[in-house]
Amino acid sequence: MKIAVINGTEKRGATHRLKEIFLAEFREQAEIAEFYLPKDCPGFCTGCISCILKGESACKDAEKIGAIERALLQADLIVMASPAYVFHATGAMKALLDHFAYRWMPHRPAPEMFGKRAVILTQCLGAGAKSAAKDIKHSLSWWGISKIGVFAGALMSDIAWDKLPVRRQAKLTRKVQALSRKFARMDYSRPARANLMVKIKFLFCRAMQKSLYQADPEYTDAKYWAQQGWLGRSRPWKRA
Repeated sequence: MKIAVINGTEKRGATHRLKEIFLAEFREQAEIAEFYLPKDCPGFCTGCISCILKGESACKDAEKIGAIERALLQADLIVMASPAYVFHATGAMKALLDHFAYRWMPHRPAPEMFGKRAVILTQCLGAGAKSAAKDIKHSLSWWGISKIGVFAGALMSDIAWDKLPVRRQAKLTRKVQALSRKFARMDYSRPARANLMVKIKFLFCRAMQKSLYQADPEYTDAKYWAQQGWLGRSRPWKRA
């Protein structure tokens, strides 16, 4: 089993602690590849849309993004860990998600993503964790992932894990461990089932790409969809 972990900060704080608690269930059975932002993806997306119009290799940060994408595509489970900064995921996490615009369903989604499972771990002092998780979940869903588990914890009393009341630490730990056990019990020899919402998004995008392909068969995104067979009867969630 392979797990790809994206850490939205290099700080070893409460989110890092919760992530380690989650991964403890998998340490002996999984090969884990971790990335820390912004170290492993220091560049910002400039909005040049070269990745969309010319292909992902045209991105100025293609080497960094390519390494992360390879780990994501090879992974059976994707873990996205980010604290909430002003009610949203960290700027570094957002910068990474922006780089993967070309993998959104209206462009060139990877067929592997439609069978993947993912977990989002986030926390904050008070409110904001759910909003931060929503940022990440939005992208994962548009990548084609249906099975997404979320832990959005509120520390309540202090931003430092070691200064939290013991009872609060224990409660957060139990919730993360429960989520970890749930995902550890899953059968990763089989792809996750695509849900209705992902299928609806796909079919909407298919109609758009079919029109684009008829207008210009060399248009990058539409050509990709045609090569995948998705403009015909093939569907990414029906892979053998």
